[in-house]
Amino acid sequence: MIKNLQFTEDILKFTRNLSHTDSMVIKVFLYFDVFNYPLLKDEIKSFLPISNLGNTELTASLNFLVSENYVCFYEGYYFLHKPDNSHIQRRIKGNIAAVKMMKTARRFSRLISYFPYVRCVCISGSLSKGYIDKDADIDYFIITEPKRLWIARTMLILFKKLFLLNSRKYFCVNYFIDTDHLEIEDKNIFTATELVTLIPMNNLHLFYKFIESNHWVNRFLPNYNMYNFKNLPQGKLYLKIIFEKLLIGSFGEWLDTKFMLLTIKRWKNKFPGLNAEEFEISMRSRKYVSKHHPLNFQKRVISKLEENKRQFELNFKLHLQNG
Repeated sequence: MIKNLQFTEDILKFTRNLSHTDSMVIKVFLYFDVFNYPLLKDEIKSFLPISNLGNTELTASLNFLVSENYVCFYEGYYFLHKPDNSHIQRRIKGNIAAVKMMKTARRFSRLISYFPYVRCVCISGSLSKGYIDKDADIDYFIITEPKRLWIARTMLILFKKLFLLNSRKYFCVNYFIDTDHLEIEDKNIFTATELVTLIPMNNLHLFYKFIESNHWVNRFLPNYNMYNFKNLPQGKLYLKIIFEKLLIGSFGEWLDTKFMLLTIKRWKNKFPGLNAEEFEISMRSRKYVSKHHPLNFQKRVISKLEENKRQFELNFKLHLQNG
């Protein structure tokens, strides 16, 4: 490993730097190459880590990168070099499937919003980016009432187990926060991308408050527009309000804590291979947050991104500038 690192450093001593703009454009491709996902020009601009770049400058950068064979262009899509163009058809097929799947996602989102203590429901994961394949789930990011997050989560999980036979296909409720803790703790390109692509299904006022609480994403993705949603329902029902009133006070808080402790105990028994650091990142469990990502997708994506960057620099004997 040390020899490989030294070899990389020696090679990079004799490389040339790409311009800052070209480096930033390449980094967009490197990120989406982790998912084998070609990009349209407008998408490249949305995910650029630099602001104030005009269309003329972006076009010039893309033309240069294509002319130097750093990037390929085919039928409107830009991407890093591939052995064929099958990933374009894969994307088109996944985009079409996502449009159809959104109808189902809206129905389940409305159902989730009826559960006690749920305040905002968002579509996350691949569907929120307009793509889904046959093996993908519908992922939900949920904001709850403070000190009742684990009650809300437990009720949703029980519903999934009892009425959906524990299927996650249309009901993967894997990330919860509460309204008093809207700032996401993990701050990196992966979480920034996941955050800006969330699609709110109800309570737009709270969703925009959530956005305002996470201005740190502008360091990574300053061009992405998250303010183009409208006419979303609030998702309130009288039965929901009545149920919530039944658990006002100390008993409700005790029950919430009990559900949290039982869930953490179960997860630690179920995933003994996760060390403390991995458990904290992928299964973070506190009164105000619940993550259920046992495969630690965040870590895998960031590691793959770094690997892609190193390989690109080696292949082309280039050095990509930092943002």
